[in-house]
Amino acid sequence: MLYRFRVILDAEEDVFRDIEIMADNTLEDLHNVILQSFGFDGTEMASFYISDDDWNQGEEISQFDMEEGGSSIRLMNETTLDDVVNEDQTKLIYVYDFLSMWTFLVELAEIAEPDPQMDYPNLMFVHGQLPMTAPEKEFEAEGEEGLELDEDFDVDDYDDLSFDENWN
Repeated sequence: MLYRFRVILDAEEDVFRDIEIMADNTLEDLHNVILQSFGFDGTEMASFYISDDDWNQGEEISQFDMEEGGSSIRLMNETTLDDVVNEDQTKLIYVYDFLSMWTFLVELAEIAEPDPQMDYPNLMFVHGQLPMTAPEKEFEAEGEEGLELDEDFDVDDYDDLSFDENWN
């Protein structure tokens, strides 16, 4: 099977690429196509995240295993597209360069039969130019706006606290 994805830069300006890739290719293959289609040099780390219909970030599928002691993290080069994407689960979030946070919304647009005359992966369509710097992100906490301190709380008053301030 052939997967057709739209990969959209999470920004105000419309910047996206339409990509065809075989369903049995790995997420690492898709990662490489995204890098090439947007003109990145591939020197930074990246991860995919399984997403729900509202683009909420779920399970991470990492480029490298950075955990110690035999973690169970999924890796791009071991995970095929059809393992994580199907008609019911169509959305992924792709983050490239964790300092700049280039964030892309990756959505399965169509499942089709491959054309035997074509080579895959295939960049089908290009729209918009990548900006010079990653778009700013506004991170929001879930739930309440933040923790509120009691108005009478004095951060310099250690007498009423239940620990020894001279413990060291």
